[in-house]
Amino acid sequence: MLTVFGSVALDTIRTPTKVLKNVLGGAATYAVISASFFVKPGMIAVVGHDFPKSYYNILRRFVDLKGLVRADGKTFRYDGSYDKTLNHRTTNKTELNVLGSFKPTVREEYRKSEFVYLANNDPAQNTKIIKEFDRVKFSMCDTIDFWITGKRSDVIKMIGSVDSIVINDEEAKLLTKTQNLIKCAKKIMEWGTKYVIIKKGEHGSLFFYEDVVFPSPAFSMENIVDPTGAGDSFAGGMIGYMASKNSIKMSTIREAVVYGNIMGSFVVERYGIDGLIKLKKSDIEKRFRRYKKMVYF
Repeated sequence: MLTVFGSVALDTIRTPTKVLKNVLGGAATYAVISASFFVKPGMIAVVGHDFPKSYYNILRRFVDLKGLVRADGKTFRYDGSYDKTLNHRTTNKTELNVLGSFKPTVREEYRKSEFVYLANNDPAQNTKIIKEFDRVKFSMCDTIDFWITGKRSDVIKMIGSVDSIVINDEEAKLLTKTQNLIKCAKKIMEWGTKYVIIKKGEHGSLFFYEDVVFPSPAFSMENIVDPTGAGDSFAGGMIGYMASKNSIKMSTIREAVVYGNIMGSFVVERYGIDGLIKLKKSDIEKRFRRYKKMVYF
């Protein structure tokens, strides 16, 4: 079983071509829907009294929602703008609301989860909650610049409590205070995690384990409209695939990284979560086969 702990949000996303207001978003949302194409994940998250029933119904199609708490207050809200290249996003406003006072606990039925993904939450909270699971085979966390600049020591402690971290290239450099990504990965592994996956956006990802480096290019895309949630979908697809195989073999992890890249590629083609919720499993397998042909040498 896979359990994902993270945020469910009402997002306002401003792209050069379209503005989306109060759409369903959040790191956990993208991760669990992406993972759901491989397993039925459980989700630990919180929403407020203003969370629309239609969004709840969307989540229920893909995810076990016993761990989704409805609290008294407003749902976490995020407002961000992309530049014309879609490579840089500026945060206009973050309202934690009910997320700020959320005290998550792991439900009894989730405690046996062998695969756990901790999205970009408060690192101290992540470190605490991972201890509540009884028999974790593979755990993975994410983090963002907000936590790296505000709680760097807690981020480092969190990294030592999980098997793997997925992080984007700019944040890896910020966290390790070095510019070379191989050196970044080595430094992160020194803090106690076994595997490091560095996301490079349109350039794919780099997977590091001991002295192994596995570069995985992004699926070649012509039309990108909204990169929101691509990294979370990458992580969800990756750990969802691993959970479906119930394996942490190196060959499985490499395949999982490729599936992560593919899930991210579907997200950026449409606005918000539309790239995921309108997806079929056959679309994923078709793109996986095309990817294998693309990288064959």
